[in-house]
Amino acid sequence: MELFPPYTPPDFTRSPLADAPQAQTAPAPADGVLPERFHATSNLPEYLHLGDGRWLLAREGRMDGVYLLRGDELRVVEPRAVRRGDPVVLARTGRGEEGVYVHADGFAVPAGAPADEFAFRTRNSRETPYSRSYDLLYDLLRHDRQQGHIVWVLGPAVAFDRDSRDAMAALVEAGYCHALLAGNALATHDLEAALFRTGLGQDIYTRELRPGGHCNHLDTINRVRRCGSLAVAIRELGISDGIMAACERQQVPWVLAGSIRDDGPLPGVIADACAAQDAMRVHARRATTVVALATQLHSIAFGNMLPGYQVDAAGTVRPVFFYVVDMSEFSVDKLANRGSLQAAPILTNVQDFVVNLRHNLC
Repeated sequence: MELFPPYTPPDFTRSPLADAPQAQTAPAPADGVLPERFHATSNLPEYLHLGDGRWLLAREGRMDGVYLLRGDELRVVEPRAVRRGDPVVLARTGRGEEGVYVHADGFAVPAGAPADEFAFRTRNSRETPYSRSYDLLYDLLRHDRQQGHIVWVLGPAVAFDRDSRDAMAALVEAGYCHALLAGNALATHDLEAALFRTGLGQDIYTRELRPGGHCNHLDTINRVRRCGSLAVAIRELGISDGIMAACERQQVPWVLAGSIRDDGPLPGVIADACAAQDAMRVHARRATTVVALATQLHSIAFGNMLPGYQVDAAGTVRPVFFYVVDMSEFSVDKLANRGSLQAAPILTNVQDFVVNLRHNLC
């Protein structure tokens, strides 16, 4: 099967783009304050008219940012990062009439799209067959292991089961993970499994409740805090199995974004929401394939940071693939309602999903 759909750029020689004005800017009136009629960016390919028929493709697409344009240099930043006097691009439309064009249909219509006006089963659901989705994902991960940036967004359910935890660690060891994003819980329960073989006090294989097991995750956090960092704890506590240990061995960067519910938290968990967002955006800028497993809040948060495309050094435009694996459609529906239209669901439990990937890729 064809791995990437072809990208067709806009025809700027035809009206109305041929007659489009040059994109305009206005200085930011203060730090973190935007001029009126600023252009809010999308995750789709966007072009700015520099004048004389020259259109510049934004190399970083993301939602809810703004463009700073200095000559032919274009940057996209969060509104809070704008500084007084920065030249902010102005536009409230994306059809070219203000020098900004949002290219919504650059990629070919996906295979299987209905040819008729009326058709059944046009939306993924619990009844959708996912065999082709798996096959495409295998090919994508094999390709992007060497030529892309694979980001995993994990909920703690991955660490609650022995087989899924082992399978995820094996995928990390095999090079199929270039960055891991999660919260305090994923790392805590992965390390709890290493130390006590439990997740929230329940055996990760037999599901037997261990006496006093409800303290195990707190004991885990306490031991790691005594060590000072995850890396030191993994070494000093003799932790050799699991997801975080695999990341340390393979030098895979991780970002643990904190929440109001966190116990502890573990050292290294970023409690400042803006700092966590900045750390996650580092990987959003590079991501080519993202797999989010059983974590609604982190899936939605990272999906809203994610570009819909990447541009390589040669100027080739390719889509960014975003798989959301969960037992329900809620996360994907929420993402679609927030503009992350490339989010594709695979509706299953994460244990079966991760073990399936390990069997086919490792």
